[in-house]
Amino acid sequence: MLDVTVKDHWIEDADGRLQGRLFVRSWQASSPSASDIPIILMHDSLGSVELWRSFPAELAVATGRTVIAYDRLGFGQSDPYPHKLAQDFVSDEANTGFAALVQDMGIDRFILFGHSVGGGMAVHCALAHGQACAALITESAQMFVEEKTVLGVEQARELFKDQKQLDRLRKFHGEKTEWVLDAWISTWLSPAFACWTLEPVLPQLTCPILAIHGAEDEYGTSRHPQLMGELAGGPVQVELMPDTRHVPHREKESEVVERVASFLQVLDL
Repeated sequence: MLDVTVKDHWIEDADGRLQGRLFVRSWQASSPSASDIPIILMHDSLGSVELWRSFPAELAVATGRTVIAYDRLGFGQSDPYPHKLAQDFVSDEANTGFAALVQDMGIDRFILFGHSVGGGMAVHCALAHGQACAALITESAQMFVEEKTVLGVEQARELFKDQKQLDRLRKFHGEKTEWVLDAWISTWLSPAFACWTLEPVLPQLTCPILAIHGAEDEYGTSRHPQLMGELAGGPVQVELMPDTRHVPHREKESEVVERVASFLQVLDL
């Protein structure tokens, strides 16, 4: 049993800008480091706070930092999203849910860890909040809509026709499950989304970056982290993990924790 303090918190939608409440959870190790810069986790297209499982606690212990995760609007324990997901949802998160989180919790500086589409959101959050972002870590992040990504989503669409698979997802999203699934599949398979890419904004990134990617990722080739390394304006460390698919922090948790902890230790934040 890890010696961490876990706290749950709600961000209230006082003025209606969020269109609902957001659920937040934080993990703090009993022996914190001297740094007060927290790590903020941004989940994937089907993710939630609960689906990070033991990773946040392990990361808090290994780094001595507070780790914070939140359910985006429409996911997990947060309130339902009132509309169909907009095409600019990746960039929009920086000015909606994420902005509300750092303001509500009084966070002046942060380290971002974004998984899958959460990695794309983390890129935009780093850009929108400038010097407040001390470092950026992406895991299995898509930089553009690749054919392999589309094929992976199409295969997942068939998989979720199985009621058992849908019920497993329902444990984490409840009545919002159908919306969550449709938001992911409809967006990534939409012709209007086919030209989405992070390429134009990557050169604007100046913070240190760790780009982690599984060599066997079913939703994207190694071209994604390589593109980050080629185009980002700041220093980039690309880590391609062999025999690893789309969720490295679950498949090889201890290895991902070690890579992140080592990356941050070298930066001496």
